[in-house]
Amino acid sequence: MARRALILVENLSVPFDRRVWQESLALRDAGWEVIVICPQGTKRDTEPYAEIDGIKIHRYPLDAATGGPVGYVKEYGNALRHTLRLAKKVGPVDVVHACNPPDILYVVANRLKKQYGSRFVFDQHDLVPELYLSRFNRGKDLLYRGVVRAEKATYDAADVVIATNESYRQAAITRGGKRPDQVFVVRSAPVVERFHMVPADESIKKGKPYLLCYLGVMGPQDGVDYALRALAKLRDEVGRTDWHAAFVGAGDTFEQMQELARELGLADMVTFTGRIPDEDLLRYLSTADVCLSPDPLNPLNDVSTMNKIMEYMAMSRPIVSFELREARVSAGDAALYAPANDESAFAKLTSYLLDNPEERRRMGEIGRARVSGPLSWEVSKANLVAAYEKAVEGLRLRVPAQRGSGAGVAAPAGPVAAQPAHGLVQDHHAQVGGGVDGAHAAAAHQAYQAAQSQSGFPTGPLEGGQLPIPPAHPDPSVEVRRDGPGRFDQ
Repeated sequence: MARRALILVENLSVPFDRRVWQESLALRDAGWEVIVICPQGTKRDTEPYAEIDGIKIHRYPLDAATGGPVGYVKEYGNALRHTLRLAKKVGPVDVVHACNPPDILYVVANRLKKQYGSRFVFDQHDLVPELYLSRFNRGKDLLYRGVVRAEKATYDAADVVIATNESYRQAAITRGGKRPDQVFVVRSAPVVERFHMVPADESIKKGKPYLLCYLGVMGPQDGVDYALRALAKLRDEVGRTDWHAAFVGAGDTFEQMQELARELGLADMVTFTGRIPDEDLLRYLSTADVCLSPDPLNPLNDVSTMNKIMEYMAMSRPIVSFELREARVSAGDAALYAPANDESAFAKLTSYLLDNPEERRRMGEIGRARVSGPLSWEVSKANLVAAYEKAVEGLRLRVPAQRGSGAGVAAPAGPVAAQPAHGLVQDHHAQVGGGVDGAHAAAAHQAYQAAQSQSGFPTGPLEGGQLPIPPAHPDPSVEVRRDGPGRFDQ
């Protein structure tokens, strides 16, 4: 008999949110019945209810925030109201899995824990205190203190925390007060089969020999302005005009970035595509010679995994990035790293790669091997299932009530004795269990722990926005070494 998981997400619609969709499918394959509550999209995922590939998706209408932090307070309040309404409609579940931002969905989790004895898995996509500091530049004001309290309440309510990388895991352990065996790293990773080379489209280059490509969200903290200023320096300081740049994606600053490109005299050298279908995305990345990851150093970016880096590597593209802790963890030698926020160095590294096709090829192969191996979604899937095993350890299995059409469970039913463990789920890299007995959960967690690297972080309580990150290496000038330019590893 399948256990039931309810996934809550406010940031994006599903299945457009690729991480949440991958998690949903992985849990389905591990024997779970999966229900999702999320907002409706504006151009896709617009139906109030859909069942796709066995995943039941309840969506609610939501207007995106405007007007700064106060607008987000209104947006999140409406999202919470709709999520509570739909969770009541879904009925009893074994696990409620809440994805942030925002850090207020613990309210729903606490209600379901009280009503049905559900376990709470907190899927921490962002460190929201750091996000607040990096996005709004308001300092540690009253709203910031509220954000810190909401994060702490979420940690306190969580039975298990899923972190996207080791830096986030250490935040959950240190300032969140979770035990190490309660925190699992489930990295966001592309399904490499989705990313494959297609014939290059020379028309995208607008008559130039080279194409530079940016892929991702365009928000205040995403560094598109740094990329544009670096491109202006590539033209003015390095003296290169033999390239065209494509910026793929959209976000809060999309129009501002278009205006900045005009101010910098780049209007005829840069194309802003907006969001595009997957087949067009593959065409752009297959044509690109160098991919750009210009996220600047700030409290959030330094400890966050950038999806764009993972997707560039899946397409065997070389990368130029600023020196960020988790960017280096993700990309390794698949990227060259400019000193943090140094636009001139970023331009010079880009020029170096344009002049060295063999280096581009070598870096692309390294990146593809990383996302196909140690950073693959297959590895993360095993960790996700282990996290769920830990969450339901000792939890009695529930008998689902009669379901209505698209309405979830009509009424709760009493618990029954725990059933034998489900059969094992076999993937390409590891065999992970689908049972719920304590011994199996412990074994799954031991296997997970064995895969984690030693981080060297100090312990102790921390305030939001103050992760115990070791100081950055000094920023030497960009040097050309035997294996290419970049900063020396310590």
